[in-house]
Amino acid sequence: MALTPDDLNSLARLTMLEPAALPALSASLEQAIELAAGIRQADTSGTEPLISPLDLTQRLRADIVSETDQRDCYQQLAPAVQDGLYLVPKVLD
Repeated sequence: MALTPDDLNSLARLTMLEPAALPALSASLEQAIELAAGIRQADTSGTEPLISPLDLTQRLRADIVSETDQRDCYQQLAPAVQDGLYLVPKVLD
């Protein structure tokens, strides 16, 4: 899969890169795509999927509430609260 100039321009716009950085970006992405293609071609037909390469069991703690509900205390410190929710100013249109 080759990257088209439109793909690169779209990525540059989304990531706010300068046009001068496009050649380096293109080279890096092509290397990453080649690496992924090589990995895809590896024969894994006799391999079981793993969650982790380590044969360990995670120790879990009991699911017991250990903290008290302090929502009202925290919300008194907040600049704006409504119906138990924190209100924040709109940042993006």
